[in-house]
Amino acid sequence: MSASRPYVPRFGEKAPTLPAMRRNRRAELKIWWREIDRPLLVMILLLMAIGNVAVAAASPASARRLSTSAEHLPDLYFWTTHLRWQFLGIVTMLGASMLPRDLARRAGIVLGLSMMGALLLVPFIGHEVNGARRWLNLGFTFQPSEFLKPAFAITLAWILSWRVRDPNLPVIPMTAGIMGLTGILLMAQPDFGSTILFAGVWFVMVLLAGIPVQRIAIMGAAGAVMIGATYLFYDNARHRIDSFLGGGEAFDQVDLASRTLLAGGWTGSGLWLGIRKLSLPEAHTDYIFSVIGEEFGLLVCALVVMLYLAIIVRVLVRLVGEEELFAILAATGLAAQFGGQAFINILVNLQLFPSKGMTLPLVSYGGSSTIALCLTIGFLLAITRRNPYLTRDRFNFRAALGLGPRKSAARQVGRVASKEQAR
Repeated sequence: MSASRPYVPRFGEKAPTLPAMRRNRRAELKIWWREIDRPLLVMILLLMAIGNVAVAAASPASARRLSTSAEHLPDLYFWTTHLRWQFLGIVTMLGASMLPRDLARRAGIVLGLSMMGALLLVPFIGHEVNGARRWLNLGFTFQPSEFLKPAFAITLAWILSWRVRDPNLPVIPMTAGIMGLTGILLMAQPDFGSTILFAGVWFVMVLLAGIPVQRIAIMGAAGAVMIGATYLFYDNARHRIDSFLGGGEAFDQVDLASRTLLAGGWTGSGLWLGIRKLSLPEAHTDYIFSVIGEEFGLLVCALVVMLYLAIIVRVLVRLVGEEELFAILAATGLAAQFGGQAFINILVNLQLFPSKGMTLPLVSYGGSSTIALCLTIGFLLAITRRNPYLTRDRFNFRAALGLGPRKSAARQVGRVASKEQAR
C-alpha cells in the first residue's frame, strides 16, 4: 500500500480498518527488529553516547575561543546544539535502516547523482569557511561531500556488481572515471584529505570485486605518480605535507593536539578539568580525540579505538555467508569509509598524519557530518539485514585462522539430507 496516495480497495475487497493498519505497522517493526544487526546498532549508539560526553567536555574550550565582544557563547553552546543534531541523526539512521535492500540501493544512487550535481555548484556558489569553499547555502547550509560518501560506496557497489551478469563489462574503468571526477571536484574546494579517503574506499571495493594482480600493480604505480604530481602542482597538499614534515602552523596544531592527548595520562584529569584544551583549535571537531585523552585518559582513548575496530569487524563477520555481491561490496565500502575517516582523524591527533579537517565519526560535533554519518550507518544496517531463519554459512574462526577446514552449514545440511535419502 503506497503512502503517497490513498488506498482504494478493489471491487469486492474490504478496505483495511485502522486497527488492522496498526497491526501491520507493528508487524513490520517486528520484522525490522528481527532482521537488523542489533549488536552493531548497540555499538553505534554507544559510540554516539561517548561523543555526547566528549562534545560536552570540549564545548567550553571552543565556545570561549569563538566568543567575541559582540557575541558571547555559553560554555555548553556546542553540546546543546550537538544534542539536536544527534536526535535528527538517530531518526535518519533508523529511518534508513528500515528500507528494503533494493530501495536502499536506489536511494543511494539518487543521492549520489544529486550530490555530484551539488559538488559541481560548489566552486560557483559555494560558501567559504577558513579558506575552503565546501558548503552550499540553499536556505540551510550543508556540505555535499559528506552526503556523497555513503552514496559513493553504494553507487560503486551497484556498478561493480554488474560483473555477475557479464564479466566483460568495463566496470572498473567506469568506477575509475567516477573516482576521477569526484577527486577533481574535491580538490577544487580544496579538500585533499577527502580525496584520499574516497580513493581508498574505491581501491578497497575494486580489490574485493576481483581485480587481477597485474592491474593492482599498475594501479599502485599510478597512485604513486598521482601523489607525486599532487605534491608538485597542488599547493594545498604540498603546504600540508611540508608543514607536517618541517614544522609550521599546521604542524603546531598537530603538535598541540598530541600534547593535549598525552596530558591526562592513563586516567585523565576529569570532566571539565582539562587545561590544555583551552588553547586547542577546533577542540569540538577535528581534535576532539585529544580532548578525550586529556579529560578521560588514554584508557578511554583505547576503548574508542577498539570500539571502531569492533564495528568494522562486526560488519565483516556479518557478511560471511552473504550471497549477493552488491551487498558485500556496498557494506564493505561503507565500513571502509566509516573506519577510514575515524583512523585518519585519530592519526592526526597522534601526530602521525598531516593536519586534515576531518571529524571523528559520530563523536565530533557537526551538522552535515553527523546527519551524513548516521545516514551511512542507516544504509549499512539496511544492507546487512537478513532473515534469521534462513540457513547461511556460519563464521568459522578456526578456518579463518587456518587451524582447520571450513564446513558450511549448507553443506552439512546437504549431507544430512543425502543420508536420509540413502536410508
